[in-house]
Amino acid sequence: MNAKEKLNKLGCTVPNILLPNKGEDLGAWAVIACDQFTSQRDYWDKVQSICYGKDSTLHITFPEVYLEDEDKDARIGWINDTMNFYKNKGVFDEYKDTLVLVKRTLASGKVRYGLMLALDLEAYSWEKGAKTLIRATEGTILSRIPPRVAIRKNAILELPHILVLISDKKKSIIEPLAKIEKELECLYSTDLMLGGGHVEGYAVNSEELLNKVADAFTALASTLDKKNPLLFAMGDGNHSFATAKQCWEDIKGSLSDEEKKNHPARYCLVEIENIFDKGIEFEAIHRAFFDLTLKDFEDELKKTCKSFTKESVKNLKAIKTFLKKSDTHSFAINAEGEYFIYTLEGAKSAIPAGSIQKVIEALQKKNKGSVDYIHGYEATDAIGSQKGNIGLFLPAISKDTFFESIIKDGALPRKTFSMGEAEEKRYYMEARYIK
Repeated sequence: MNAKEKLNKLGCTVPNILLPNKGEDLGAWAVIACDQFTSQRDYWDKVQSICYGKDSTLHITFPEVYLEDEDKDARIGWINDTMNFYKNKGVFDEYKDTLVLVKRTLASGKVRYGLMLALDLEAYSWEKGAKTLIRATEGTILSRIPPRVAIRKNAILELPHILVLISDKKKSIIEPLAKIEKELECLYSTDLMLGGGHVEGYAVNSEELLNKVADAFTALASTLDKKNPLLFAMGDGNHSFATAKQCWEDIKGSLSDEEKKNHPARYCLVEIENIFDKGIEFEAIHRAFFDLTLKDFEDELKKTCKSFTKESVKNLKAIKTFLKKSDTHSFAINAEGEYFIYTLEGAKSAIPAGSIQKVIEALQKKNKGSVDYIHGYEATDAIGSQKGNIGLFLPAISKDTFFESIIKDGALPRKTFSMGEAEEKRYYMEARYIK
């Protein structure tokens, strides 16, 4: 049995990878994940300036900051046309049957490693209570899928920003590759725009190495509970992965059994990361409420618990210090420049994000205000300082109990955690044909 056959049994495969050819400007090519800075058009204005007149993933992805614009359909058509243009122009080099070891050096100097491979959408479910090998870790909002299906369904390429976690305490899969990175072919190395740090990619495509990876995955899978075998947990990009699943479900009915086995749309390219990598830090995803009074917020908050206390604090620094140390059911807000810490007693939800989600859902039913999900303390603070807004800060979830929580309790509330601050997210680099 070769490496690909071994991996196929575990819900994944060795993909054919597309990368921009050696003549491309990688600094302009690599753009941050489309679901970042969704309320900050000024960030994307800067990206536009950097990428103007250059081949870039900006031109073949859809930043979500533009999702509500009137020209959405025209933008999707332009994206699809540009993908075909890049293919015909010869922008891409293709690396057959190749995994890519990704080395990301963050602006802070921390390093984290990942491995690009393709996951089998047949082994995935976003349903509550699912016991598939590949699972959502947060609640999937079905209404978010159709707009993303519209973007993907006619695309010839996928460019993933999806980060998927494995729980490999023995560090047996990715870390051995990292130790020999200098012996591998370097496929790319570039600084990333606007504070993104640096990224390098190394080819893992010898039969010997592929077999070692496959054997290590097999050994890890053998340790899982056979009745509830969670091998791959969505770390970031859950809705993008769910969109790929929906697109596959939409087309597979028209395929023969033989075609279904190896159709490129059956798989989705992702970056696998070990949750025990020292370079991975879980950050909370904060909330920003627009056109909402503090009274309306607190009226709904009362319904999520027996009682709550509210403490005034001086500034954002005090909030950061409290949330990083607190083990209570607490969160904090900036309401037009005033800072408060809330602690709930007798909360109906297990974690603060769950309580806040109940508030959000209640406010939406009453058409009071609107909400966005924000990465980073400073960005949330800036929004909360504006008149009529509330910036809400949540504590980070512990990665030490992450897999255990998903197996025991199922998916977490939507947008509970983030793997690092916004600039630490995955930047688009690798691509793959899906048609």
